Amino acid sequence: MRRHPVPLGFVFRSRAKEEKAPADKAAVTDSKQPRDPQAPKGRPTPKRSEAQSQRRSVANTPMTRKDAAKRQRDERRVQMERQRQALAGGDERFLPARDKGPVRKFARDWVDSRINVAEFFLPLAVVILVLSVVRVPALQNVALMLWLVVIVLIVLDSILSGFRLRKQLGERFPDQNRRGAVAYALMRSLQVRRLRLPKPQVKRGERP
Repeated sequence: MRRHPVPLGFVFRSRAKEEKAPADKAAVTDSKQPRDPQAPKGRPTPKRSEAQSQRRSVANTPMTRKDAAKRQRDERRVQMERQRQALAGGDERFLPARDKGPVRKFARDWVDSRINVAEFFLPLAVVILVLSVVRVPALQNVALMLWLVVIVLIVLDSILSGFRLRKQLGERFPDQNRRGAVAYALMRSLQVRRLRLPKPQVKRGERP
């Protein structure tokens, strides 16, 4: 019976080429499919629930103590910067807790709109100190009398201002917490006007 000769190329051809060819064709076929730009390369597009779970797991990944401390420092620095800008500009959103609220704002504006004897305490204290250091009996007696006069004026002005401010707060904010607002205003009146924080938002003589 006659046999057909088998080509030598078919017998001795490389099997590596046969195994590589289907893989190349599969890669070309897969590359034509649309891929989510956020999906990893070479993987199918994840479902929305899977993507959300992955993002949640990344967000809940525990940080080291060093990373947590660094994050807290950064947040504290941002908060302090916001407070500094708020104290300079009067932005109510980022003011410290002791300065927030309409009651505290009215107390500040009420103090800033008038001339307070207490705000001249520091300059007068420097003058009195200089006069008391000079070894002249007459000047020392003047310094002592001036000191007594300043103290009496500050006490009387503070008492009168406290009564007037308490009355104003009771009329304007009858249903709000006014605790500590008078003391807050009197402490502000002891400061020089240009050094007060938050910065004054009203002029002298202007009604708050």
